[in-house]
Amino acid sequence: MEPKKIEEILKEKLNLSEIYAQGENAHFGVIVVNDEIAALSRVKQQQMIYAPLMEYFTTGEIHALTIKTYTVEKWKRDRLLHSMN
Repeated sequence: MEPKKIEEILKEKLNLSEIYAQGENAHFGVIVVNDEIAALSRVKQQQMIYAPLMEYFTTGEIHALTIKTYTVEKWKRDRLLHSMN
């Protein structure tokens, strides 16, 4: 599975404006920028993000998925900090 495919699925199913995926060999990481999702507990975030991808876990196309969530404001700050380094 390609990271772009994960981005497309989550963007469509969760109505996200910003999502970034990376990885290979069935191990992926996603960054989700969404105020509502970031406000949820970690368990709820995981459930919400895993749900549209479950068939790919079942087939083994995704074995592991690391999730980082940001509010829009925190993402802007973190990106600015990283661009200065």
